[in-house]
Amino acid sequence: MSKFYFGGGSGSMSSDDDEDNLPYPEALPRSDFLALDFDASTYLSTLSDRHQTLEDLRSDLRERSQALSKELLDLVNSNYEQFLSLGSDLMGGEEKVEDVRVGLLGFKRGLEDVRGKVKERKVGVEGLLDEKMLVGRQIALGRKLLEVDARLEELEDRLMVSSLGRTVNGGDDDPWTDSEDEDEDDDDLASDAGAGGTSARKLQRLVTDCCHVERLSASVGKDHPFILAQQSRMLRVRNTILLDLNTSLKQAVSSGEESQARLVKILGIYGELGAVADAVKVLKDLKSE
Repeated sequence: MSKFYFGGGSGSMSSDDDEDNLPYPEALPRSDFLALDFDASTYLSTLSDRHQTLEDLRSDLRERSQALSKELLDLVNSNYEQFLSLGSDLMGGEEKVEDVRVGLLGFKRGLEDVRGKVKERKVGVEGLLDEKMLVGRQIALGRKLLEVDARLEELEDRLMVSSLGRTVNGGDDDPWTDSEDEDEDDDDLASDAGAGGTSARKLQRLVTDCCHVERLSASVGKDHPFILAQQSRMLRVRNTILLDLNTSLKQAVSSGEESQARLVKILGIYGELGAVADAVKVLKDLKSE
């Protein structure tokens, strides 16, 4: 390194070798490079009072860089040796590893037990849901059967047909007397009054309710024991309605042109009941007389 004064430094000088008695620049402190806000350009600008050539400063920094590189290499080698000896340093950990393994096995068995209980609960819930659906279908079926019986009983009351020894209401209690036909139009009233018998509107309602009972019975199933037991009642109701229809048809035909509208209505009612053949038979019988 060059030998310069820092600026008014003290020291005795010999007459033999003046340069050897001059003070050397102090080494750059390592702490300067460890600052968080370290900046090379700023730091170099503060070295103007060192009285040191740029080449000497560059050489000093190069030597410091080499020293740091060697120090870093030594540190890495030291840690690498410790890393290689890590396996041999770990002694006596077998018991802890075994404890961890046993704990994991116990946790696995507990998890399998919980899974089995959840599966059993799932099967139980599915069974309850199936049972609920079955009960719901049975309730719906029971309601249909009750409706079939109630509507048949109502039709029997209207037609004054006895069934299974049941007492039929008298004419005064019949909810479907001809008095309910007072809201019919004037032509229908006139034709019914002239022909006598059951009004077309009452016949229409009887046939509509009878068809509804038949459709309801079909939805339950014709082979159901309760539906089979009601076949005689349904047949009796249907035959009674057909007798009323036949009587009304004969009266409408015998009335001539005055009951043409009533005749058309009655024939339509035959069609709704699915008994067109019975109407044709009545007309043929009237024609042959």
